[in-house]
Amino acid sequence: MSDQENLPAQGPGPGTDTTPGTTATGKEVVAPEPVAPGLPAHTWRPTDVDPKAEKRAERQVAGLFVFSMVCAVLFVVAYFSFEIGDLRETDTFMGMGASNLFLGLTLGGVLLGIGVGIIQWARKLMADQEIAELRHPATSSDEDRAVTLQALTDGLDESGIGRRPLIRNTLLGALGFMGVPLVVALRDLGPNDMSPSRLETTFWEPGMYVVRDVIGTKIHRSDLQIGDLVNGEPEGLVPDAEGHLPAPVLANGEELPELEHERLLIEKTKAAVILVRMSPGDIVRNPDRENWDVDGIVCYSKICTHVGCPIALNEQQTHHLLCPCHQSTFDLADSGKVIFGPAARALPQMNLGVDDEGYLIAMDDFDEPVGPSYWERG
Repeated sequence: MSDQENLPAQGPGPGTDTTPGTTATGKEVVAPEPVAPGLPAHTWRPTDVDPKAEKRAERQVAGLFVFSMVCAVLFVVAYFSFEIGDLRETDTFMGMGASNLFLGLTLGGVLLGIGVGIIQWARKLMADQEIAELRHPATSSDEDRAVTLQALTDGLDESGIGRRPLIRNTLLGALGFMGVPLVVALRDLGPNDMSPSRLETTFWEPGMYVVRDVIGTKIHRSDLQIGDLVNGEPEGLVPDAEGHLPAPVLANGEELPELEHERLLIEKTKAAVILVRMSPGDIVRNPDRENWDVDGIVCYSKICTHVGCPIALNEQQTHHLLCPCHQSTFDLADSGKVIFGPAARALPQMNLGVDDEGYLIAMDDFDEPVGPSYWERG
């Protein structure tokens, strides 16, 4: 046998019958018949043959949608009825916070009523005829697309939403009422009096002591060595060693009122600072900030001016402070100006001083808003 005879056939040879329905060797090809899906005989539901059952199912679905609307109203009632505060003021129910418990139950009822109502509608009232079709090419023809659109239209007609106004109207009402808890809950995004003036100021006041974050102890000018970085807060925002929140006291002895829970968290976030000590000769003495440091100790806001991330990554030799979120870099030796990254404003600096015993105090609030820019800023 020659090498040519061992090669695979490259195509039909002369005189081979290649008409449709035959192979290259002339054998007849029989096209397979489509296999019909094995669907059992259709079983009619009670709502398909009994008008009373159909009406009963319709009322059940509408009742579930009405239940959802009632839960939405109860959510609002619970939101404004139960007190939230410290352990002495918070309302409880069976040992649990009443507000969280009833807000969760009512909001769950809103979603449950709509979800179960739609399921019951589909199972009992919408058409349930089985439909099967053979697989078709990935790209449908224009005729198939037209048929699909018609099928969607028929499905809407078969759902009965047009001829069942009770279900349609209660469903629309339930969906509309579902937005009420969401709108009411927007109140928790911030205090009602968060005006531009509240955004532009912090808790700091002239004569307020700077204390260490977490432990709440005052900071003496001799506590920091060159290169040290300390996270600080105003006195009155950090619990003491025994867990008590002391009333803020100014250097002149004046006491300020204590803050409530939500306001305390907001003010503590805005007032967070970092203290860094460097050699006084390394500080660039800008005309309007010549005496803002104490023996080389400078104080800046801890909130990045880009998107508000907390920053505390200090490079001791260069006095550069790096934000870990987007790598904005600030020069602490030169009024916190931006030297790299997306931040557009210098880090706000606080005028720092000492009391008669050498403990660090704020000489005033920041001279500009802390944190990222916002639409009200000039």
